[in-house]
Amino acid sequence: MSLNTRPPHKHSKGKQTQQANSVKTAVTTAALAALLASSGCATNSLLSDKPTPTNTRTASSQNVQTQNSRALVSEDQIIAFGRPAQSLPQTPNASMVIVGEKNSYVLTQGGSEMISLLTGLSPKNIQVENDMSFYVPNNDGRFQGEMKLSYAKLQDEFQRSDYQFFLQNNGKACTTVSDQRINAERFCFSVPVKGAIYPQVSNLSLIQSQYRPLSKPYIVSFYTQTPQSQVAAGNGANTAQKLVLLPFALAFDVVTLPLQILDSIDD
Repeated sequence: MSLNTRPPHKHSKGKQTQQANSVKTAVTTAALAALLASSGCATNSLLSDKPTPTNTRTASSQNVQTQNSRALVSEDQIIAFGRPAQSLPQTPNASMVIVGEKNSYVLTQGGSEMISLLTGLSPKNIQVENDMSFYVPNNDGRFQGEMKLSYAKLQDEFQRSDYQFFLQNNGKACTTVSDQRINAERFCFSVPVKGAIYPQVSNLSLIQSQYRPLSKPYIVSFYTQTPQSQVAAGNGANTAQKLVLLPFALAFDVVTLPLQILDSIDD
């Protein structure tokens, strides 16, 4: 009996090699396609200006942590505007006083500008913003903020001197649609102020007896900033009625400015 020892046919061997090459080519092509797809996704991600969900959540969390909330420290009813009747110790720049029922609020910066406006303009044409809210950064008897008012008259009542006054005091045109309907013109003023908190003025009873009471209360308020995290934790409780006065502050008399201005305070 004889055994068949013939070598494999060359054609079969070539076919196997061709199949192996085809498999290798397919694997290479698939790998290259996957690489290109991955690269395309990365490129699209870089070109897109939309943050990824992870980044959005991180940024949102950071914003919440850095946000602060206003915490009311105190409110007081305004009685009058005036000047200190005498020089105040350790407050040489005191120029104007907001007279309140509970305390006196002495302007050490911006008071001269406010007095110039309140005395240089016709009181009946002035509107003072009712939102007199001041910031007390450390609640150490000192505050800061802005006082805003506007002045409006019929256009034919303005004179050259009026416009000169507006230029000198940084007045800005702010005529409203309602003003235009009646041919009126309006100018707005915003005065940055800083000040110190003093006790109730000594002659408050005299001031109240000399002028009729206001038709409704007008309020000056003071606030500080409370971190949002404290508010969320329930530690941002309202601290009203805890406003701190300067340690050296003493009561003093005040010389009032024309009180008619308060009759025109704007809501």
